[in-house]
Amino acid sequence: MMHRPSYKNIHNRFRLNGTHYSFEALTEIGYSFVKEGAPYEQAIGDFLLDWTHASDTLILKTSGSTGQPKLLRYHKQAMVNSALATGDFFHLQVGDKALHCLNADYIAGKMMLVRAMILGLEIDLVPPEGNVLQHTNKVYDFAAMVPLQVAHSLSQLPQIKTLIIGGAPIPKALHKEIVQQSTACFETYGMTETVSHIAARPINEDATPFHVLPGVSISQDERECLVIEAPHLSDQKIITNDLVHLVEQDAFHFRGRIDHVINSGGIKISPEEIEAKLSPFIVQPILIAALPDESLGEKMVLLVEGSLEVDWAALFSKAKLPHYSTPKEIHALAEFAYTPNGKIKREATLALLDL
Repeated sequence: MMHRPSYKNIHNRFRLNGTHYSFEALTEIGYSFVKEGAPYEQAIGDFLLDWTHASDTLILKTSGSTGQPKLLRYHKQAMVNSALATGDFFHLQVGDKALHCLNADYIAGKMMLVRAMILGLEIDLVPPEGNVLQHTNKVYDFAAMVPLQVAHSLSQLPQIKTLIIGGAPIPKALHKEIVQQSTACFETYGMTETVSHIAARPINEDATPFHVLPGVSISQDERECLVIEAPHLSDQKIITNDLVHLVEQDAFHFRGRIDHVINSGGIKISPEEIEAKLSPFIVQPILIAALPDESLGEKMVLLVEGSLEVDWAALFSKAKLPHYSTPKEIHALAEFAYTPNGKIKREATLALLDL
Protein backbone atom coordinates (compact mmCIF):
# COMPACT_ATOMS: atom_id res chain seq x y z
CA MET A 1 0.00 0.00 0.00
CA MET A 2 1.33 3.43 -0.99
CA HIS A 3 2.54 5.50 1.95
CA ARG A 4 0.60 8.73 2.32
CA PRO A 5 2.15 11.71 4.08
CA SER A 6 0.37 13.08 7.14
CA TYR A 7 -0.74 16.68 7.47
CA LYS A 8 2.47 17.39 9.42
CA ASN A 9 4.69 16.32 6.52
CA ILE A 10 5.30 19.69 4.90
CA HIS A 11 7.25 19.11 1.68
CA ASN A 12 10.82 20.45 1.72
CA ARG A 13 10.22 22.14 -1.66
CA PHE A 14 7.12 24.02 -0.42
CA ARG A 15 7.48 27.79 -0.76
CA LEU A 16 5.01 30.46 0.38
CA ASN A 17 5.74 33.81 -1.28
CA GLY A 18 9.25 32.50 -1.99
CA THR A 19 10.04 31.28 1.54
CA HIS A 20 10.04 27.71 2.85
CA TYR A 21 8.26 27.08 6.14
CA SER A 22 8.44 23.91 8.21
CA PHE A 23 5.34 22.61 9.98
CA GLU A 24 6.41 24.38 13.18
CA ALA A 25 7.24 27.63 11.36
CA LEU A 26 3.75 27.77 9.82
CA THR A 27 2.44 28.78 13.25
CA GLU A 28 4.68 31.83 13.26
CA ILE A 29 3.69 33.01 9.79
CA GLY A 30 0.05 32.25 10.63
CA TYR A 31 0.18 34.54 13.67
CA SER A 32 1.92 37.22 11.60
CA PHE A 33 -0.83 37.13 8.96
CA VAL A 34 -3.59 37.27 11.58
CA LYS A 35 -2.04 40.21 13.44
CA GLU A 36 -0.62 42.30 10.61
CA GLY A 37 -1.98 40.99 7.32
CA ALA A 38 -4.62 42.25 4.93
CA PRO A 39 -8.08 40.66 5.35
CA TYR A 40 -7.33 37.91 2.80
CA GLU A 41 -4.03 37.15 4.56
CA GLN A 42 -5.81 36.99 7.92
CA ALA A 43 -8.04 34.23 6.55
CA ILE A 44 -4.93 32.37 5.38
CA GLY A 45 -3.33 32.91 8.80
CA ASP A 46 -6.39 31.49 10.55
CA PHE A 47 -6.17 28.38 8.39
CA LEU A 48 -2.45 27.89 8.99
CA LEU A 49 -3.01 28.11 12.74
CA ASP A 50 -5.81 25.54 12.46
CA TRP A 51 -3.55 23.29 10.35
CA THR A 52 -0.74 23.32 12.92
CA HIS A 53 -3.07 22.87 15.90
CA ALA A 54 -2.75 19.56 17.74
CA SER A 55 -6.21 18.39 16.61
CA ASP A 56 -6.24 16.13 13.55
CA THR A 57 -9.55 17.63 12.43
CA LEU A 58 -10.77 21.09 11.54
CA ILE A 59 -14.01 22.89 10.76
CA LEU A 60 -14.98 23.62 7.15
CA LYS A 61 -17.70 26.12 6.21
CA THR A 62 -20.01 25.48 3.24
CA SER A 63 -20.68 28.27 0.75
CA GLY A 64 -24.41 28.51 1.49
CA SER A 65 -25.47 28.55 -2.17
CA THR A 66 -28.19 25.94 -1.58
CA GLY A 67 -29.26 27.07 1.89
CA GLN A 68 -27.79 28.35 5.10
CA PRO A 69 -23.99 27.88 5.40
CA LYS A 70 -23.07 24.87 7.52
CA LEU A 71 -20.05 24.03 9.62
CA LEU A 72 -18.61 20.55 9.03
CA ARG A 73 -15.76 18.80 10.84
CA TYR A 74 -13.26 16.94 8.64
CA HIS A 75 -10.01 15.06 9.13
CA LYS A 76 -6.92 16.85 7.93
CA GLN A 77 -5.77 13.57 6.41
CA ALA A 78 -8.76 13.70 4.05
CA MET A 79 -7.52 17.06 2.81
CA VAL A 80 -4.03 15.61 2.32
CA ASN A 81 -5.54 12.71 0.36
CA SER A 82 -7.54 15.14 -1.79
CA ALA A 83 -4.38 17.11 -2.56
CA LEU A 84 -2.57 13.93 -3.64
CA ALA A 85 -5.45 12.97 -5.96
CA THR A 86 -5.42 16.43 -7.56
CA GLY A 87 -1.66 16.19 -8.03
CA ASP A 88 -2.04 12.84 -9.81
CA PHE A 89 -4.96 13.96 -12.00
CA PHE A 90 -3.31 17.17 -13.21
CA HIS A 91 0.27 15.80 -13.23
CA LEU A 92 1.58 18.43 -10.83
CA GLN A 93 5.31 18.25 -10.19
CA VAL A 94 7.48 19.15 -7.20
CA GLY A 95 8.59 22.76 -7.59
CA ASP A 96 5.68 23.79 -9.83
CA LYS A 97 4.67 27.42 -9.38
CA ALA A 98 1.10 27.99 -8.16
CA LEU A 99 -1.05 31.07 -7.69
CA HIS A 100 -3.35 31.43 -4.68
CA CYS A 101 -6.14 33.90 -5.45
CA LEU A 102 -9.16 32.41 -3.63
CA ASN A 103 -10.85 33.24 -0.34
CA ALA A 104 -9.24 31.01 2.29
CA ASP A 105 -12.41 31.10 4.38
CA TYR A 106 -13.77 28.38 2.07
CA ILE A 107 -12.61 24.92 1.06
CA ALA A 108 -11.21 25.84 -2.37
CA GLY A 109 -8.90 28.46 -0.89
CA LYS A 110 -7.80 26.15 1.91
CA MET A 111 -7.09 23.30 -0.48
CA MET A 112 -4.75 25.39 -2.66
CA LEU A 113 -2.59 25.83 0.43
CA VAL A 114 -2.76 22.13 1.32
CA ARG A 115 -1.73 21.15 -2.23
CA ALA A 116 1.27 23.46 -2.03
CA MET A 117 2.36 22.19 1.40
CA ILE A 118 1.94 18.49 0.58
CA LEU A 119 2.99 18.39 -3.09
CA GLY A 120 5.93 20.80 -2.76
CA LEU A 121 4.59 23.68 -4.84
CA GLU A 122 5.91 27.24 -4.82
CA ILE A 123 2.78 29.28 -4.17
CA ASP A 124 2.29 33.05 -4.32
CA LEU A 125 -0.52 34.85 -2.53
CA VAL A 126 -2.57 37.63 -4.14
CA PRO A 127 -5.86 39.26 -3.05
CA PRO A 128 -8.95 37.26 -4.14
CA GLU A 129 -10.27 40.08 -6.34
CA GLY A 130 -11.19 40.50 -10.01
CA ASN A 131 -8.12 40.53 -12.27
CA VAL A 132 -5.79 38.55 -10.03
CA LEU A 133 -2.93 38.74 -12.56
CA GLN A 134 -2.91 42.52 -12.99
CA HIS A 135 0.15 43.09 -10.80
CA THR A 136 2.38 40.29 -12.09
CA ASN A 137 3.94 39.04 -15.33
CA LYS A 138 5.01 35.77 -13.70
CA VAL A 139 4.07 32.47 -15.37
CA TYR A 140 2.36 29.88 -13.16
CA ASP A 141 2.02 26.15 -13.68
CA PHE A 142 -1.23 25.83 -11.73
CA ALA A 143 -4.02 28.02 -10.34
CA ALA A 144 -7.67 27.89 -9.33
CA MET A 145 -10.25 30.63 -9.94
CA VAL A 146 -13.97 31.28 -9.81
CA PRO A 147 -15.58 32.25 -13.16
CA LEU A 148 -15.78 35.95 -12.28
CA GLN A 149 -11.99 36.07 -11.78
CA VAL A 150 -11.45 34.29 -15.09
CA ALA A 151 -13.67 36.83 -16.88
CA HIS A 152 -11.54 39.70 -15.50
CA SER A 153 -8.22 37.96 -16.26
CA LEU A 154 -8.71 36.80 -19.87
CA SER A 155 -6.06 39.09 -21.35
CA GLN A 156 -3.38 37.63 -19.06
CA LEU A 157 -4.66 34.06 -18.81
CA PRO A 158 -1.75 32.65 -20.88
CA GLN A 159 0.41 33.30 -17.79
CA ILE A 160 -1.21 30.17 -16.31
CA LYS A 161 -0.47 26.78 -17.83
CA THR A 162 -3.21 24.77 -16.09
CA LEU A 163 -6.28 26.43 -14.56
CA ILE A 164 -9.13 24.83 -12.65
CA ILE A 165 -12.40 26.75 -12.48
CA GLY A 166 -15.15 26.09 -9.95
CA GLY A 167 -17.40 27.57 -7.31
CA ALA A 168 -20.09 28.66 -9.76
CA PRO A 169 -21.40 27.71 -13.22
CA ILE A 170 -19.40 29.04 -16.18
CA PRO A 171 -21.57 31.36 -18.34
CA LYS A 172 -21.80 30.37 -22.01
CA ALA A 173 -20.22 33.63 -23.20
CA LEU A 174 -17.24 33.08 -20.90
CA HIS A 175 -17.01 29.44 -22.00
CA LYS A 176 -16.51 30.62 -25.60
CA GLU A 177 -13.72 32.97 -24.50
CA ILE A 178 -11.99 30.25 -22.46
CA VAL A 179 -11.97 27.80 -25.37
CA GLN A 180 -9.84 30.25 -27.39
CA GLN A 181 -7.16 30.47 -24.67
CA SER A 182 -3.85 28.61 -24.76
CA THR A 183 -4.25 27.77 -21.07
CA ALA A 184 -5.41 24.23 -20.28
CA CYS A 185 -8.67 25.04 -18.48
CA PHE A 186 -10.78 22.56 -16.52
CA GLU A 187 -14.18 22.91 -14.91
CA THR A 188 -14.36 21.12 -11.56
CA TYR A 189 -17.18 19.38 -9.73
CA GLY A 190 -17.17 19.19 -5.96
CA MET A 191 -18.39 20.64 -2.70
CA THR A 192 -17.23 21.15 0.86
CA GLU A 193 -18.53 17.68 1.75
CA THR A 194 -16.16 16.12 -0.81
CA VAL A 195 -13.19 18.21 0.42
CA SER A 196 -13.05 20.27 -2.80
CA HIS A 197 -13.40 18.72 -6.26
CA ILE A 198 -13.77 15.01 -6.97
CA ALA A 199 -14.15 15.35 -10.76
CA ALA A 200 -13.07 17.62 -13.58
CA ARG A 201 -13.55 18.10 -17.30
CA PRO A 202 -11.58 20.02 -19.93
CA ILE A 203 -13.29 23.16 -21.17
CA ASN A 204 -13.51 22.68 -24.93
CA GLU A 205 -15.97 22.80 -27.82
CA ASP A 206 -17.33 19.35 -27.03
CA ALA A 207 -19.77 18.47 -24.26
CA THR A 208 -17.05 16.56 -22.42
CA PRO A 209 -18.26 14.76 -19.27
CA PHE A 210 -16.74 15.11 -15.82
CA HIS A 211 -14.18 12.38 -15.05
CA VAL A 212 -13.59 11.46 -11.42
CA LEU A 213 -10.24 11.79 -9.67
CA PRO A 214 -8.23 8.76 -8.48
CA GLY A 215 -9.87 6.81 -5.65
CA VAL A 216 -13.42 8.02 -6.41
CA SER A 217 -16.30 5.74 -7.45
CA ILE A 218 -19.70 6.99 -8.58
CA SER A 219 -23.22 5.65 -9.04
CA GLN A 220 -26.83 6.87 -9.08
CA ASP A 221 -29.62 6.42 -6.57
CA GLU A 222 -33.30 5.86 -7.41
CA ARG A 223 -33.75 9.62 -7.96
CA GLU A 224 -30.99 9.59 -10.63
CA CYS A 225 -28.81 11.66 -8.29
CA LEU A 226 -25.05 11.22 -7.97
CA VAL A 227 -23.70 8.99 -5.19
CA ILE A 228 -20.00 9.34 -4.40
CA GLU A 229 -17.79 6.75 -2.72
CA ALA A 230 -14.34 8.06 -1.79
CA PRO A 231 -12.88 6.16 1.18
CA HIS A 232 -9.82 8.42 1.24
CA LEU A 233 -12.12 11.42 1.83
CA SER A 234 -15.07 10.07 3.81
CA ASP A 235 -16.02 6.88 5.65
CA GLN A 236 -19.57 7.17 4.31
CA LYS A 237 -21.16 7.39 0.90
CA ILE A 238 -21.90 10.98 -0.10
CA ILE A 239 -25.44 11.14 -1.46
CA THR A 240 -25.92 14.35 -3.43
CA ASN A 241 -29.00 16.13 -4.75
CA ASP A 242 -27.33 16.53 -8.14
CA LEU A 243 -29.12 14.95 -11.09
CA VAL A 244 -26.60 13.35 -13.41
CA HIS A 245 -26.34 11.18 -16.50
CA LEU A 246 -23.68 8.48 -16.13
CA VAL A 247 -21.81 7.92 -19.39
CA GLU A 248 -19.09 5.59 -18.06
CA GLN A 249 -18.14 4.02 -14.74
CA ASP A 250 -16.01 7.05 -13.98
CA ALA A 251 -17.72 9.84 -15.94
CA PHE A 252 -20.96 11.82 -15.82
CA HIS A 253 -22.85 14.82 -17.13
CA PHE A 254 -24.35 17.23 -14.58
CA ARG A 255 -28.03 17.94 -15.26
CA GLY A 256 -29.05 20.12 -12.30
CA ARG A 257 -30.12 19.88 -8.67
CA ILE A 258 -33.19 17.82 -7.85
CA ASP A 259 -34.25 20.32 -5.19
CA HIS A 260 -34.42 22.99 -7.91
CA VAL A 261 -36.73 20.95 -10.17
CA ILE A 262 -39.97 22.76 -11.01
CA ASN A 263 -43.22 20.76 -11.18
CA SER A 264 -45.44 22.79 -13.50
CA GLY A 265 -48.75 21.09 -14.22
CA GLY A 266 -47.17 17.68 -13.67
CA ILE A 267 -44.22 18.37 -15.98
CA LYS A 268 -40.84 18.36 -14.24
CA ILE A 269 -38.39 20.99 -15.47
CA SER A 270 -34.71 21.38 -14.52
CA PRO A 271 -33.91 25.12 -14.19
CA GLU A 272 -30.22 24.54 -14.92
CA GLU A 273 -31.02 22.90 -18.27
CA ILE A 274 -33.25 25.82 -19.32
CA GLU A 275 -30.62 28.34 -18.16
CA ALA A 276 -28.01 26.54 -20.28
CA LYS A 277 -30.23 26.91 -23.36
CA LEU A 278 -30.94 30.60 -22.73
CA SER A 279 -27.51 31.84 -21.59
CA PRO A 280 -25.92 31.97 -25.10
CA PHE A 281 -28.50 34.62 -26.03
CA ILE A 282 -28.48 36.71 -22.85
CA VAL A 283 -25.40 38.59 -21.65
CA GLN A 284 -26.64 39.30 -18.11
CA PRO A 285 -26.87 36.73 -15.31
CA ILE A 286 -30.19 34.87 -15.40
CA LEU A 287 -32.11 32.55 -13.11
CA ILE A 288 -35.00 30.19 -13.77
CA ALA A 289 -37.24 29.82 -10.73
CA ALA A 290 -40.77 28.86 -9.69
CA LEU A 291 -43.64 30.87 -8.26
CA PRO A 292 -46.91 29.45 -6.89
CA ASP A 293 -49.72 29.14 -9.43
CA GLU A 294 -53.34 28.14 -8.79
CA SER A 295 -53.77 26.04 -11.93
CA LEU A 296 -50.23 24.71 -12.51
CA GLY A 297 -49.11 24.39 -8.90
CA GLU A 298 -45.82 26.05 -9.89
CA LYS A 299 -45.14 28.34 -12.81
CA MET A 300 -41.70 28.83 -14.27
CA VAL A 301 -40.36 32.39 -14.32
CA LEU A 302 -37.20 33.99 -15.68
CA LEU A 303 -35.23 36.46 -13.57
CA VAL A 304 -32.74 38.77 -15.30
CA GLU A 305 -30.13 40.90 -13.55
CA GLY A 306 -30.53 44.45 -14.87
CA SER A 307 -32.89 45.56 -17.62
CA LEU A 308 -33.09 43.74 -20.92
CA GLU A 309 -35.35 44.96 -23.73
CA VAL A 310 -35.61 42.15 -26.27
CA ASP A 311 -38.19 40.25 -28.27
CA TRP A 312 -38.64 37.45 -25.75
CA ALA A 313 -40.75 35.27 -28.04
CA ALA A 314 -38.02 35.38 -30.69
CA LEU A 315 -35.32 34.72 -28.10
CA PHE A 316 -37.15 31.69 -26.70
CA SER A 317 -37.57 30.43 -30.25
CA LYS A 318 -33.82 30.80 -30.92
CA ALA A 319 -33.09 28.87 -27.75
CA LYS A 320 -35.44 26.11 -29.01
CA LEU A 321 -37.43 26.01 -25.78
CA PRO A 322 -40.40 23.62 -25.87
CA HIS A 323 -43.74 25.27 -25.07
CA TYR A 324 -43.90 23.68 -21.63
CA SER A 325 -40.49 25.08 -20.67
CA THR A 326 -41.10 28.67 -21.80
CA PRO A 327 -41.11 31.09 -18.84
CA LYS A 328 -44.58 32.34 -17.96
CA GLU A 329 -43.20 35.61 -16.57
CA ILE A 330 -40.00 37.66 -16.89
CA HIS A 331 -38.77 39.81 -14.00
CA ALA A 332 -35.80 42.21 -13.89
CA LEU A 333 -33.85 42.67 -10.67
CA ALA A 334 -31.24 45.36 -10.11
CA GLU A 335 -28.84 42.81 -8.58
CA PHE A 336 -28.95 39.12 -7.71
CA ALA A 337 -27.86 37.69 -4.36
CA TYR A 338 -24.47 35.96 -4.52
CA THR A 339 -22.24 33.81 -2.33
CA PRO A 340 -18.71 35.15 -1.64
CA ASN A 341 -17.34 32.99 -4.49
CA GLY A 342 -19.79 34.40 -7.04
CA LYS A 343 -22.47 31.70 -7.12
CA ILE A 344 -26.08 32.90 -7.41
CA LYS A 345 -28.12 32.23 -4.27
CA ARG A 346 -31.37 31.00 -5.77
CA GLU A 347 -33.73 31.31 -2.84
CA ALA A 348 -32.33 34.65 -1.71
CA THR A 349 -32.55 36.06 -5.24
CA LEU A 350 -36.13 34.90 -5.68
CA ALA A 351 -36.98 36.51 -2.35
CA LEU A 352 -35.90 39.89 -3.79
CA LEU A 353 -38.96 39.91 -6.06
CA ASP A 354 -41.46 42.50 -4.91
CA LEU A 355 -44.69 40.67 -5.73
